Amino acid sequence: MLSLLGLASLSIALAYADGEDITRHPLLNNSTFPIARAVEVPASATLVFHSGVVPGPLDPDAERGSRAFFGDTEAQSENVFQRLEESLGLMGLGFGDVVSMTVFLVGDPELEGRMDFAGFMNAYRRHFATEAQPNLPARSVVQIAGLAGGPNMLVEIEVIAVRRAGQQGEE
Repeated sequence: MLSLLGLASLSIALAYADGEDITRHPLLNNSTFPIARAVEVPASATLVFHSGVVPGPLDPDAERGSRAFFGDTEAQSENVFQRLEESLGLMGLGFGDVVSMTVFLVGDPELEGRMDFAGFMNAYRRHFATEAQPNLPARSVVQIAGLAGGPNMLVEIEVIAVRRAGQQGEE
């Protein structure tokens, strides 16, 4: 008997709703971790490489570069996902069109320099592997020394999305 998640994974792996064959391969060993092992994109689709997005200020009145200015990893991740969603939307795309994601996390000083993967995942799960948006991207998360935005900026996310044949863009 297939579980609800297994059934969702199977339907995700088969195709986009409009018949465009984008295959999302689930992780091995019945893993329920919310990423795809791999994603296959047909030649008829256009790849859209979206530059990395960093967070805007959580509290613009706080001292620039302070923890209060940007927030913790979870708050920054949520902010980045909101900014990505807006940017993709302006191009006629959404999170369901994302096939690959690279996440750069800076070690959190409050976690002795370790990245806050759990904080990132809390935000990620609000946008991916949901009933409303079940399409999972292939994804990597890496810890880096720092971002160009300065101290206490802890998150940058870049994505590759797919524009299916006939899907309209911004221009």
